[in-house]
Amino acid sequence: MPLDRHLAQELRQALCARQITQGMRILDGAEAEWKTLGPDTPHAAQLLLLLAQWVDLGYHDSHVLDALLARFSADWRRQLRTGDYLQFRLVEAFRSLAKGELDSAIETLELVLEALRDLPDEGLEAWAHFWKGRAHRKKGEYDASLADIVRARELAQRGHNEFFRAVIQIQESWLLFQRGMSREAFELLAEAESVLESTDHYIALGNIESARGRVVRRSGEYAKALECFARAIKIYARRDPNHVNVARALLNAAYSRRLLALQIRKRIENRAISGQPGSNFAARSHPLAREPLRARYRQISQQALQDLIAARQIYELHQHSDGIGNVALNLGFLYLDRGEIDRASPEAAEAYRIGTDLDDHILMARARILEAAIENAHVEEQTGEDVDVAVHANRAREYSEEALRLAHGTQHRRLLAGACIARGMTAANDFFQEWETARRCAAEATGLIGPGESDHLVEDLAQLKSRIVQASGINDTLRGWSEGMVGNKTFQQITEEFAEIVIPKVWMREDRKISRVAACLSISPKKVRRILRNVGSVDRA
Repeated sequence: MPLDRHLAQELRQALCARQITQGMRILDGAEAEWKTLGPDTPHAAQLLLLLAQWVDLGYHDSHVLDALLARFSADWRRQLRTGDYLQFRLVEAFRSLAKGELDSAIETLELVLEALRDLPDEGLEAWAHFWKGRAHRKKGEYDASLADIVRARELAQRGHNEFFRAVIQIQESWLLFQRGMSREAFELLAEAESVLESTDHYIALGNIESARGRVVRRSGEYAKALECFARAIKIYARRDPNHVNVARALLNAAYSRRLLALQIRKRIENRAISGQPGSNFAARSHPLAREPLRARYRQISQQALQDLIAARQIYELHQHSDGIGNVALNLGFLYLDRGEIDRASPEAAEAYRIGTDLDDHILMARARILEAAIENAHVEEQTGEDVDVAVHANRAREYSEEALRLAHGTQHRRLLAGACIARGMTAANDFFQEWETARRCAAEATGLIGPGESDHLVEDLAQLKSRIVQASGINDTLRGWSEGMVGNKTFQQITEEFAEIVIPKVWMREDRKISRVAACLSISPKKVRRILRNVGSVDRA
């Protein structure tokens, strides 16, 4: 098939209509011609941009562009007409985005958009904003990302390109979700799905299911999230069983399984604590009664490990460094949960190294949070001599402080909440016992966790608050308040802390009946349940 205008027109039509199978067939049929594309090819810049757009839709990966772009010298570029030059720069920007070179991608796209102000081309402008928004999102710059994504969606809508608009809405929904607007995110996903379900754009359709999984996971519905990720994997696999998005969905599934396993472990621990003579829980807390839960915990943990191994294989196939780094991160957390500290440490170090290589502050911060948790585990278990405990404690402080610094450089509020909790847990460990620092970190994390969120971050925060209360003493706290010693806390914060002291006590006195607590204190059962979850008093599993 000759590489001519007719071919390009067919590909553009397939792109606009999201007729993916047809477009892939055309591309495969002209593969020999694509490989010969060079400076002497008529309309080379347009053809390169078209190929880049199809790579973004799932045709091969960005490596297909590397050899082609290397053929075009700086002298050739200087001779291009302005429109062709801007299209060529768009291709370079996409390649940078695909490789994780986000600053380079943003810089190039800003140059293109600046030029398009004088030479309007709404089609090119929509793609430039779309790719720029995604680059900002990967950097954790969510305000800038949302501005670009909304602009891209408006331009696609103005151009009556409903399929492109639907794809952009998937990105927009994720950004709204990051702002705590879960209902609006769900609505956008449903709207995008209604448009795309008539196409064979399996990557976008899989992205919709994957996004749903992440939304429901944040509400603590891990089993439901797993169902979403399983559907996403099946949809992606219809395009390519080894597509990089399959690996991403496996990674999300593994993360959900890990959190589900932690819930089960918490049930095991709670039943063990409640198994006292004469207790209603004694019979159920017998070791034999706990064994089915232990088996379930081991099974889910092992499934998470298998998901991560499968994800790593796909990421390595695509030489996808960011994905490999996130697999290492999740492996480290999984090993730490299982008490395998020596296996967790090298995974955390690998995640941090990859994050540094990519200048990915989000991955670096998450790796430091993990490393702080590992060092705190050494402190709690008193591994080694006294001098070793001091070394581990100081490393935990160093890592948690760096995690805070990195998180503050993004607009990722949950990352910042996780870093605050890591710093608070370090301050509250057996070595430092810096309770005022721990309280300040807990208060900041509380303000960062949005309404309706009920996942592992809430549980981690509850654990930190429980440690602070147990160590500092309720009487000391109440005495300080009675003397007007409130620090920098607002009245709302003091009220919330008081509720976290009183409500669990009333709950225990009222035979653990939420409805009775609500009636006794004249507050809503919803608030009782929220407070109990915040302090870790309810077995949420």
